[in-house]
Amino acid sequence: MEQHRTHHPGRRPRPQPPLPPAGALAEGAAVYPAAPPSPRPGRPGPPGRPVPPVVHALRRFPSPRLTGLGAGLFACASMLLLGCLDWLLLDGSAVVYGLLFLPVSALTALWVRSADLVTAPISVPIAFAVGVVPISGGSGGFGTQTMAVVTALAVHAGWLYGGTLVAGLISSVRKVRLMGRRQRTPAPPRTGPAARRIAP
Repeated sequence: MEQHRTHHPGRRPRPQPPLPPAGALAEGAAVYPAAPPSPRPGRPGPPGRPVPPVVHALRRFPSPRLTGLGAGLFACASMLLLGCLDWLLLDGSAVVYGLLFLPVSALTALWVRSADLVTAPISVPIAFAVGVVPISGGSGGFGTQTMAVVTALAVHAGWLYGGTLVAGLISSVRKVRLMGRRQRTPAPPRTGPAARRIAP
């Protein structure tokens, strides 16, 4: 016998949408660039220019950030200690004291924080005057000692100007680099009611 097909009213096969061609993107789909893989801790980074060993040594050197007052105290304490050692070991050699003053000036300008860069060239001459007291050779009362310090500062003014110049140059280079880094950094987008008022 012929069997009649059962037909359910209301149920019709839904047509399937055609598949998009290969390589086509759906409308409204966002495309994000793939982030480059970050180097693992145990693997070396991408090949580039070789770094000199001097730069490696400077990177390993401690780099604290001192306030203006802290940098001044560091310079004064260092020069007073070096002046006492110079007086005890070398009978107050002005050349040795001047040579030691140059790296102390450089470290003071390198270790002061960026907000207090202007204080480095100011605190360095004060530290030189503090440290020159033991090697000035003054004896007697306060007036005699003061005159001996003033005379030593006048005689050894070359070292004083040299250390101040070193501190000033390092502070200026750090300031210029800081300003360039700020110009290269993009400003963060505005958010909040002010940004909504500006937006069309």
